[in-house]
Amino acid sequence: MRTIKLTLEYDGTDFVGWQVQPNGRSVQQVVEQALERMLKERTPVVGAGRTDAGVHAAGQVATLRTEKAVPLKAFVMGLNSLLPQDVAVLDAEEMPEGFHARHSASGKRYEYRISNRPTRSPLLRRTHWEIYRPLDVAAMRAAAVHLLGEHDFSAFRAADCPAKTTRRVLRRFDVEEEGEREILITVEATAFLKHMVRNLVGTLAEVGLGRRDPESLPALLASGDRTQAGPTAPPQGLTMAKVFYDPR
Repeated sequence: MRTIKLTLEYDGTDFVGWQVQPNGRSVQQVVEQALERMLKERTPVVGAGRTDAGVHAAGQVATLRTEKAVPLKAFVMGLNSLLPQDVAVLDAEEMPEGFHARHSASGKRYEYRISNRPTRSPLLRRTHWEIYRPLDVAAMRAAAVHLLGEHDFSAFRAADCPAKTTRRVLRRFDVEEEGEREILITVEATAFLKHMVRNLVGTLAEVGLGRRDPESLPALLASGDRTQAGPTAPPQGLTMAKVFYDPR
């Protein structure tokens, strides 16, 4: 039995998320449908992360298992000919027995984009959170520093988060100005809680707007109280950028 690792890119705007759901079109669903057409058998795929409705991916990883002797090129070119225009396979690799897209991952990187123009942008509305009031990027950077390292991130998880432990290691949290009044926030951790990145970004936005002091972040983190943190940033600004795996 072969284990195939796929690297995927998708525009999440018109999906209900990664995972198959009864209420709409999912990324997992369209990938599995394309695989079934190509391999002539039902082939489940497992994703490295369950991106929410509206969230994009530049480096989502999925694994599948098959006995079919299909060349790796077919998992790229063949699947891309069958997938809808908002999903593409970037790469396919054959992996050793036991490799798993989610369980084998050693970390993930997400990117969040904010448009800070004074007016709305039709070209950015599907990929950025549009905040029209000026943001203090220096203050946002100062706040982000307090969250680096290993902490209990209970204050930044969704109410229905199923994780058994809330301790995570935040390895990178950068806030950079990019282009004309655009902000790129890069977050990298060993793993993430449900809505953790969007809740972190929502809290940083409050700092940038002057509604929260950067030095208040350690107390917020220690409180473990989600109601004390900022709002959940909208999904369209978020992209799963990269999944990390330890060298084999």
